[in-house]
Formats: sequence, structure tokens, C-alpha cells
Amino acid sequence: MTSAPIDTLLSNLSTLAPRSVMIANDIHHLRNLRGPQELRNRLEREGVPRTTLSFYRYVRLIDVEALRHTLYQEWEALGVLGRIYLSQEGINAQLSLPTANLDAFRANLDSRGTFREVPWKIAVEDDGRSFLKLAIKVRKKIVADGLADDAFDVTNVGAHLDAKTFNRKMEEGAVVIDMRNNYECLIGHFEGAYLPKADNFRGAIDEVVEALKDRKEQEVLMYCTGGIRCEKASAYLKHEGFTNVAQLHGGIIDYARQLKAEGLKSKYLGQNFVFDERLAERITEDVVSTCMQCGTKSDRIGNCHEATCNMLLVQCETCAGKYADCCSPSCREIHQLPMEQQRIWRKGRSTRSTKTKAINDPEGLRQRIREEETILAEKGTLHPELTVISQKPN
Repeated sequence: MTSAPIDTLLSNLSTLAPRSVMIANDIHHLRNLRGPQELRNRLEREGVPRTTLSFYRYVRLIDVEALRHTLYQEWEALGVLGRIYLSQEGINAQLSLPTANLDAFRANLDSRGTFREVPWKIAVEDDGRSFLKLAIKVRKKIVADGLADDAFDVTNVGAHLDAKTFNRKMEEGAVVIDMRNNYECLIGHFEGAYLPKADNFRGAIDEVVEALKDRKEQEVLMYCTGGIRCEKASAYLKHEGFTNVAQLHGGIIDYARQLKAEGLKSKYLGQNFVFDERLAERITEDVVSTCMQCGTKSDRIGNCHEATCNMLLVQCETCAGKYADCCSPSCREIHQLPMEQQRIWRKGRSTRSTKTKAINDPEGLRQRIREEETILAEKGTLHPELTVISQKPN
């Protein structure tokens, strides 16, 4: 691993310590103040290789707000970009940083007893643009699981399995459960896995308990993106009376690493959904999903470009061109307006994806598209209100 001189980097970080007394008066500056395009331009100009990684640890933290401010200063100095959640129960981090600073970042983590030797997972595919800014947020939980932790023993987790053992147990007939949300399963999953229909963790875990209520003695294998959700999910299943629960250690991300390192055959098919600018990283060439707009095989996933929609959908290249990266003719019409008219139209409207993250009824979407295309052909617009907006002076 190439690295910048660690002593120099750590020395630079140490100069931040005297400033800690000023943090309370300068919190405003411990956050991103730039717009998206400026952030993209800055990343382009940086011109150095970056590594995307993730890690988590359930550990008791104290004075979380102060820790957040200190980490922001130290990690910003190391060029860290990403999304980090802190709470009294631990840390959950997805981030990227200049590859040359990896050793210094490792040393920074290890300098704190609570984070010492925390294992991290390196992204399978990385174009260096996974994150645009550094955001460190204090939350009640490091994963929004909707579970009452005082109702069960969160430390009584399932056995952690490596990739080889996970594969073998699948072959032996264990039940495999995908503990991700429905939209994450769309573009990739393990062969024969149970895929919950819920779009949130609490809904998914309740669905799994109900679906397997008559098979509590059978071996259950759980997996998720990086392993963190399975910590809570496996403990909850054991609390519900499941007697033989295991989980994929390190999740899909580390499973892919182990495949390459050990020459194993992948039982995961397709892409792995990730929560950063990439949205997905490919594990195998299998395409397990179809375009929601035309039904052809595709695992190209993205958000509708109309700002008040922003719904996730699987959309092939042809439909992306036809609908201008939007989910429907209605959204396309708004998205193609001049920006000032878009702003006027959006005023006071809430974003659909704040209620539902992804489109979950492809046939319903296709029906909607057919109906909208018919109206558009007859009337020339799907938004009569635009006539008034277009007449307003700029």
C-alpha cells in the first residue's frame, strides 16, 4: 500500500488539537458549505487515486457531539469524503479518501481505543467518485432499525460465517435471507434467497419472522451489504425463537473480496446496491432484473432526474434516452423545462421519494406511462398549469 509519510500527516493532525476549545464557537464551519457542482469540480481537480471503504462497530461512545466535531476536523485534514453516523451505540461509516492516506487513516482510528483495529471493507469497484462531501451526523442509532433494543439481547448475535462456509451451508440446504430493503435486492441477490418485499428494515424483519414462523429449527443464513444490519437481525431472530442463525461476516462487500482472494465461485448473482454516488458495484455479470419501463433485461439503476420525484428505478439505456433519465413522461416534461420554470413549478411540492424510496410496481408504472403518452399525444402537455408558469416574467 502506498502512503504519504504518516509522521507528517499525524503531525498535521496534532496541530488541530489546540483548536478543539474553539469548536463550540465555530461548529458552523464543521460541515460542507459547497454546492453539488462545486463539489464535483473540486473532486475532478483533485486528480489523485481514492479508495472507498466502509466499517462499523457497536461500542459505547460518550460525548458523541464533541467526538463528531473532532473527527470532522481530523478526517477533513486527511481528505475523507463520505457519510458517517455516530451514536451512543457506535459508528457506521461509508467513505472515500486519497489512497496515499490509508495508513494515516488507519493510525487515526487505532489511536482511539473504541475504534482500534475496527475491520474495514474495501469497495469492489471504485471510480474515486463515490462521495462528494464529508458528512458526520449524530443519530439515535447507527442504523435506523425501528427495534426496541431493550426488548432483546442485541449482543446475542448469530454465528459469523466466511464466504466458503456460507457457500457450503447454502449447498447443504440452509434457508438464505436477504436482510436488505426491497429496492436493494432488485439488481442482485444470492441464489434462492428469500427477498423481503418491505422497503425498510423493521418491515423486512417482521416479514421474515412471519414467513419462517414454522421453520424456527431450520438453519437460517442472513446477509446484507456490509454486515451491520445482520447484527441486529440475527439477534432479533434468536429472540423470536430461531435456534440456528448465522450471518455472512462482512456482508456482500467482503464476500466479493473473499471470492477473488480464494478463487471461490460466487453464489451471489448480479450487482450489489451501495449507498453512495455509484449506487451499485458489480459482483457477477448476471442480470437478475428487468427495466421497469419496457420489461427488457437490465440492472442499470438510478434516480428519476425530476427533482420532486427522485424515485429509484431500474431503467435500461434505451428508456433512459427516451424518458431523459426520468421515470415517466410527466416527470420528463418537468425535467426538460428551463431551470427557472422548474423552480417555480416545484415551489411548495414535497419530494415523492421521502415517502417511498423506489418504484415497487413496474407493471403499474408501465400502465401509467401508456396513459400519459396517450394524453400527451392528444393535449400536448401533461401539466396544463405550465401555461401559466411559462407566461410569468423571468
